[in-house]
Amino acid sequence: MTPVVIASILTLAIVLVLALIVLVRQYGKARAKAGEVAHLWEEAQKEIDALKKAAMLEAKDEAHRLRAEIDQENRDRRLELQQTERRLISKEETLDRRLENLERKEKETAAKEQETELKAAETAELQARQRAELERISGISTEEAAQMLLKAVEIECRHDCAKLAKQIEDETRDRAEKEARKIITLAIQRCAVDQVAETTVSVVPLPSDEMKGRIIGREGRNIRAFEAASGVDLIIDDTPEAVVISGFDPVRREIARSALSRLIGDGRIHPGRIEEVVAKAKAETEEKIREAGEQAVMETGVAGLHPELVRLLGKLQFRTSYGQNVRDHSIECSHLAGAMAAELGADVQIAKRGALLHDLGKAVDFEVEGPHAAIGVDLAKRHHESPEVIHAIAAHHGEEECQSIEAALVQVADAISAARPGARRETLETYIKRLEKLEKIADACPGVEKSFAIQAGREVRVVVRPEDVDDLTAAKLAKDVARNIENELQYPGQIKVTVIRETRAVEYAK
Repeated sequence: MTPVVIASILTLAIVLVLALIVLVRQYGKARAKAGEVAHLWEEAQKEIDALKKAAMLEAKDEAHRLRAEIDQENRDRRLELQQTERRLISKEETLDRRLENLERKEKETAAKEQETELKAAETAELQARQRAELERISGISTEEAAQMLLKAVEIECRHDCAKLAKQIEDETRDRAEKEARKIITLAIQRCAVDQVAETTVSVVPLPSDEMKGRIIGREGRNIRAFEAASGVDLIIDDTPEAVVISGFDPVRREIARSALSRLIGDGRIHPGRIEEVVAKAKAETEEKIREAGEQAVMETGVAGLHPELVRLLGKLQFRTSYGQNVRDHSIECSHLAGAMAAELGADVQIAKRGALLHDLGKAVDFEVEGPHAAIGVDLAKRHHESPEVIHAIAAHHGEEECQSIEAALVQVADAISAARPGARRETLETYIKRLEKLEKIADACPGVEKSFAIQAGREVRVVVRPEDVDDLTAAKLAKDVARNIENELQYPGQIKVTVIRETRAVEYAK
């Protein structure tokens, strides 16, 4: 064997010996560890047994506690059920007693109902006998008695209603009259005008009667030329030192008066001079008309009027109504309506404008047919006045019903201005006819014994027969008379109707 092999064998032997030694040592350690593990296992088994015993004891204790709680809960529930059962039994007994009471009461009620029905039947039979006996004694049936009772109740109710209506009407009238009197008094106090308005005249005075011949001229050529140029008629009669101008148009009459006065003052009267003077008088009159219209607008403070409406207002300077100057009347109405509108909180400008233009139709009523209110409405529409102003013009004489407070104020202002003392005049014949018509209208009503028109036709007193007219009928009669006067008579202002009912009892002591 070679030394290398021997060396290798020795090396392998040494390695094996060393490995064996290591294995022996490890085996010893393993046995020692196995002993320790066995000891630990035994200890663990002991601990596990102890834990099992403790857990079993704890589980038994918990089971015992739970069983005790369940038993207590069962006892509580059993006790509660017993109490509930006792309450239900008690309620059932109570219900049974109530049911018995109800049954007893039902029987008693049924018995009382039967008794009541019997008594009702007896009562009905007794009432029927009594009704028959009453009908036999009175001689009238039940239906007739009911009708008589209803009629008596109706009469009493009508009487009470009429009394209440009259009381309310009197109270309302008193309050309204006080308030209206206050407003109208304030308006009149603020409006200062002359008592009698100036009127135009159609009579031209002459210096002497010789001037009449010069006015007529040779073969009447001067008077014919004057009438042709002026459009009026000259009346030359036996009236000393006066010539009467006749014509429907007041403006033409004014032009003729002015021209004739100038011709008389100048003394040169011939056809050529007449035409020249009449032309100048027309121009001057037109200027007066324009100035009069502007003055009216300035006095009333109404702005924005169409120039043609201003001119027509100026023409009213030469127009009169019952002797009252229409332009001055329109200015006065404007002031009155404005003052009353201010007191009542209405539109002052509409009231003043409508009152100023309300008689505008009288400026051309000699040229256009129809009532002056309708003519004024057409003129206002033609010159684009507002609908409120147009309505006030149309309604100021009652042709239309007043739809606004301004229209009513224009109507009131027109009546105040026309009815105040000294504002208008009328002929004696017309005045007497109006008084006779007043009394005739009042006498025509039933129950009137006599009527008297007093206070220059401002009031009519009606004496009635007391046996035919009672107090309530007297109030109705006053309204009927006033309504008939409004429908049948034309008059300025308002007329008061007073119904007098007098009962006298006369006896003589002997």
